[in-house]
Amino acid sequence: MSGTDKMGETVYELQDYNGAIEEGDLSSNNSSSQGKAYRRKHSFVTGKADSSSNGASKIDLYGSPEPENGSVSPLSELEGDDGNLEEGKVTNAEVKRELKQRHIGMIALGGTIGTGLFIGISAPLENAGPVGSLIAYMFMGTIAYSVVQSLGEMATFIPVTSSFTVFSYRFLSPAFGAANGYMYWFSWAITFALELSVVGQIIDFWTSAVPMAAWISIFWVLLTFMNMFPVKYYGEFEFWIAFIKVIAIVGFIIFGLCIVCGAGVTGPIGFRYWRNPGPWGPGIISSEKSEGRFLGWVSSLINAAFTYQGTELVGITAGEAANPRKSVPRAIKKVIFRILFFYILSLFFVGLLVPFNDPKLDSDQYASASPFIIAIQNSGTPVLPHIFNAVILSTIISAGNSNIYIGSRIMLGLAKNGLAPKIFNRVNRHGVPYVAVVFTALFGALAYMETTTGGENAFNWLLNITAIAGFFAWLFISFCHVRFMQALKFQGISRDDLPYKAHFMPYLAYYAIFFMVIIIIIQGFTSFAPVFSGVDFVAAYISVFLFIFVWVLFQIIYRCRFIRRIEDVDIDTDRRDIEAVIWDEPGPKTFWDKFWNVVA
Repeated sequence: MSGTDKMGETVYELQDYNGAIEEGDLSSNNSSSQGKAYRRKHSFVTGKADSSSNGASKIDLYGSPEPENGSVSPLSELEGDDGNLEEGKVTNAEVKRELKQRHIGMIALGGTIGTGLFIGISAPLENAGPVGSLIAYMFMGTIAYSVVQSLGEMATFIPVTSSFTVFSYRFLSPAFGAANGYMYWFSWAITFALELSVVGQIIDFWTSAVPMAAWISIFWVLLTFMNMFPVKYYGEFEFWIAFIKVIAIVGFIIFGLCIVCGAGVTGPIGFRYWRNPGPWGPGIISSEKSEGRFLGWVSSLINAAFTYQGTELVGITAGEAANPRKSVPRAIKKVIFRILFFYILSLFFVGLLVPFNDPKLDSDQYASASPFIIAIQNSGTPVLPHIFNAVILSTIISAGNSNIYIGSRIMLGLAKNGLAPKIFNRVNRHGVPYVAVVFTALFGALAYMETTTGGENAFNWLLNITAIAGFFAWLFISFCHVRFMQALKFQGISRDDLPYKAHFMPYLAYYAIFFMVIIIIIQGFTSFAPVFSGVDFVAAYISVFLFIFVWVLFQIIYRCRFIRRIEDVDIDTDRRDIEAVIWDEPGPKTFWDKFWNVVA
């Protein structure tokens, strides 16, 4: 990339951010599988100033001195939190970068496979039919892909914990950063209570001898305790749970293909249920068939949007990734394949195996309403439903574990930017924000509301309030990316020089913004028909009003501009430390190293 100053005398050429290191400048005697980190003598982005009249000189576009001979110094030791030097570890002041590439890959993969897929697709199937729900999920898949592409470009350039809430603060305004951050954190805190309340219902598939309150207590304490361990243990736990989920989905797809071709007691199914009862479903609200089916499809579209939430979690982990410039892009690049394979293909087979009028879809028992389990039961396979229920149980436990992790990192990001009390910025010597962990986990107590009659209604109302927060997160990721691209252009930085360049931008960002605004507006349409319901309207839209309230509150506190001036957008903080580190990672050597390198 090149440019000239106002007088037309100076031409700048921006070098690659990763920095080309000449042979001999970077060396390591350590050939262990964990690799080694090196730090440049100066963290900078160089620019070469070329003037025909005055000779050549080198200028740092960001004000950092140019190192002599471009030398790079190896780090056998990097500074830790306590000021001591520890070999082979790179840490920052808040959290530790101990999530390996396979952790990031599997966390991103597992984030798309959860209860929304295993159980949440029953309502779209029932209302929109197999074809209608399939189209809805394919359409929402394009939006999810757009959002993750935007996040990937920003999070690899600025790999910071709680990335997209921090980006809202830096690229838009403190008020937008606070509103987005608090709503997103509250969503995950309440969702943690939901996961705790669901655990007992999943176990009820086998036995109801133990009261639900006991299961809530057991897993509440267990999951909170697990989040007190260093992040590498969280990454390892999520890695294996995600692997189980991947095996389960692949196994179901193979199973579905066999049953469709006649391996079950029902004989060859083929497209039997697409002919009778039909491909489109009965629809909702309207008695007019076409109108009712369209409204059923719109409702399935909103359900699909809820189901896809979690694809953005790779952005939360970027601040704790051991080599974010390599691991995060690899995870991002595989998003489209995860969407196509795990969602679209599994939903296709579910639509072939389960008719939309199957009475089991309305089951009061949580796990029994899963179309996956219904498909297995309808095939006459006696043991497989229990195995798949165990997979769903592990998914719930994994989700609860992730809820605390994500919520605590969001709160840490808010505190770091001065949007939350400083106490939440406390991190122990293992890199765990323990105050934020405990505070987020405390909201698990709301799960006990599910055990009481009146509390159950209040709890469901809370869930409706927070569900929209994920939509706002997606919306602001795309907004932030638009501002990020504008800031790069203003500072004369080409997107071609970024560690990861998102595809089809800025068009996909505007595409996601448009449809997320539409979905936020229409998601509560069922409260208006067939007759207006004030209670349903409040439950559907109070989260929008809460977002506006938090935004106005922080707008008053900070007295900030509605949107930052483009020259005030900060794209340097938290980036320059990463640019100062060169990660020397040996390639996979053993069979298992190569296997996980491909899978994760």
